[in-house]
Order: sequence, then C-alpha cells, then structure tokens
Amino acid sequence: MRVEEELDQLSPERDMLLAVGVFDGVHLGHKYLLSQLVAQARQEELLSGVVTFRQHPREVLSPGTGLPYLTTFDQKVDLLKKEGIDTVISLSFTPELARLTAREFILLLKKHLRMCGLVVGPDFTLGRGREGDTDALRQLGQELGFSMTVISPRMIGGEMVSSTAIRNALADGKIEKVAKLLGRPYSLQNTVTTGAGRGTGLGFPTANLEMDQRQALPPDGVYATWAYVNGQAYESMTNIGRRPTFGENERNIEVFLLNYHGNLYNQEMKVDIVARLREEKRFDTVDELKKQIAEDVKRGKTILSTQNKELV
Repeated sequence: MRVEEELDQLSPERDMLLAVGVFDGVHLGHKYLLSQLVAQARQEELLSGVVTFRQHPREVLSPGTGLPYLTTFDQKVDLLKKEGIDTVISLSFTPELARLTAREFILLLKKHLRMCGLVVGPDFTLGRGREGDTDALRQLGQELGFSMTVISPRMIGGEMVSSTAIRNALADGKIEKVAKLLGRPYSLQNTVTTGAGRGTGLGFPTANLEMDQRQALPPDGVYATWAYVNGQAYESMTNIGRRPTFGENERNIEVFLLNYHGNLYNQEMKVDIVARLREEKRFDTVDELKKQIAEDVKRGKTILSTQNKELV
C-alpha cells in the first residue's frame, strides 16, 4: 500500500499536533516528549497524534542490519495510547516512503492529518537522506505554516535515555538499568508453545514462550519474573538459553509460574523481567539441576516480594 493510501484512511476531525518516529521501547525519553505533546495539544485545543512505523527504517535502508526491537508493534501502539495520545497513526516504512523528501512528507501530513505542528527531540531528522533536521524543519515550518517545538532529551545518571542505550544495557544483562531507562520492567510477550516436557519431570513445569528472532533479549541465564496470563499476575522464574544439561543448542524461553494450575498451551503470556539470578550453566546430574532450581525459586521469590507487579 502506498504512503498516501495509508494516510488517506484517516480523517481527523480537527487540526493535529504530531510527533513522528519509531518509538521503539516507548521509554522515559519518549514519554517525556509525549507528555509535552499532549500538554501543548490540549492548551492549543488540537488533537495529539503520533506517526510511527511498522518497521525500523534500518530494515529498509540497510537490509540485513535491522536492530533487535524492544517492543513488538502491538506493544508499542498500546504503550503509546497509554500516554494519552488521541491518535496513533501507523505507516509501513517502505522504499517509497524512504525516497520522500522532508517537504514531500510534511505536505502529506498536512494534507491527510491536518498537521499544524511538530514536537520533536533535538536530534530528530525526517526525509530522504535525513535532510530534514530541526533547522531545516523550522525553515519549512515558516514556509508551509506549521509550528516546531524541540524538546530537550531526558537524562538519567548523566546519560541520555535512548533505545540504543537500553539495547546495550539489556545485552550486558543490566536489568535494573534497563528498567530505570524504560520506566518499567523489560517485557517479553508471545504465545505459549509446546516444549520437551522436561520441566514437569523435574517437578517444575514450564511454559515455553514462542521466540521471535528479532526480539532483543538479555544474556542467557535465569531471571526472576512476573508472568501475566488472562489479566492475572504470577510470580515466576524464567530461563533464557540452550539447556546445556540436556545437550541442546537451540535458544529457548522457559517460564515456570509459581502457584499456577492449568493448561497454558496456545495462550498469550507477557513476562516482565525483574532481576537476573544467575547465568545458565551445565550440571553434571539432573539432581544437581533440581537442587539449583529450588534455590533459584527461593531467591527469586524473595526478590519479587519487594517488587510491585503491574496493575492488570
């Protein structure tokens, strides 16, 4: 579907103040910008809107070098709506869109979304070859008649909050830092699939969460987590890794829900990663593994008792 065809499906009832971007993670930096967008839109009696993309631009501009995502598209849209945004507009980032100049894209936003202003971060760019930086967009605003508001970045501990900083912290296993930059625990969400059934034999039945190879994951290991099924929260332990004790090599996500009784197969599950308990390691015997899992559960429960689960 062409860019204009996607935009043409929308018909805002009044003028809109927009933010445009990938918004992967919807982290504290994004939230700060969005809060300013909503406040300004209300003050000026405008609709607030976010234009976001179904794909990361790098997937189109540099195929094969796409970044692992922090939130699925559906998660991202849900998080954006929770920030009080009136309208979330999703566009497919296609080669056609990538070829549009900043002027051409702005004209489409004005025509189809009644855009009368942009709220952006200081390093924001738009249009072919990233030509539309904040200075260029200010000039376009004077020419085409739209406002430009540049929001200062959100800083935490002397570091700018960004999706890149969060990916790096996650890859390093710095779970507390990830949560601090996101403003919430890092989450995995997908469908429960069938596994080898070894967890049940060990006395710790696990749910295998379907993996998406594009999802950013922390290092292999065992984590204290909150699992959410049908709007209910459960203390849980999650193993991310290759189950070396059983000689396997395929990476898996296994979730052991404490105090859950029932069939989880084919159900949607969200897992909030709270703390890293240990790295994944190989045990010489199954009994040693069972003993370690029991210790993991005991320690994980202690950690979770001090953490608030998400209100569902």
